[in-house]
Amino acid sequence: MSANFSYRQAWLNLLRQHRAIAVIRSPNLDLGRQIAQAIAAGGIRLIEITWTSDRPAELIAQLRQDLPECQIGAGTLLDCDQMQQAIAAGASFLFSPHFQLDLVKFACDRQVPVVPGCLSPTEIIAAWQAGASSVKVFPIQSMGGCQYLQALQAPLAGIPLIPTGGVTLANARAFVEAGAIGVGLASDLFPPDLIKTENWAGITQRAKLLVQSLVL
Repeated sequence: MSANFSYRQAWLNLLRQHRAIAVIRSPNLDLGRQIAQAIAAGGIRLIEITWTSDRPAELIAQLRQDLPECQIGAGTLLDCDQMQQAIAAGASFLFSPHFQLDLVKFACDRQVPVVPGCLSPTEIIAAWQAGASSVKVFPIQSMGGCQYLQALQAPLAGIPLIPTGGVTLANARAFVEAGAIGVGLASDLFPPDLIKTENWAGITQRAKLLVQSLVL
């Protein structure tokens, strides 16, 4: 790997170390902060704030101050303008739900890890060859979950895949054992009932269980 892709190698090292990416979609900035602080207390170190959240750029900037031990990224990015805003806010990595060549190039030119969402082998290979730092396989559960991931491993060995969309505390380890470099979790990590009752200790405990389950 060339020196120009050293940031990509650093991202892959983070994934191998931490495995789990918590995906926060929050309709309220303060709620987003509370969720992030609760999961960070449980040991989660990679946190993605979706661009569909309330004031995502402000939330990312705030969490970088609140949680210096964590890497705070942005997700659900649909165009270069959103990517630029995310980078300006201090996002450490960028996720999109789809593969679009100009978005990957935009992030690569700025040496920020970018993870596009793909589903087919054709998309996955194209995204990796374009410079993606890893590839999100989404929505994984709709395609058969671990079985689909395992089926991809033989032809796509060496491409780091992050399944999302249906990953839970119960199956996260199975995805990693099936070859995923990391997994992305959203609502199963912080269920609506725990958020509604502001049971932050309960969310912290779920984060701890996830982190423990991914120690291979």
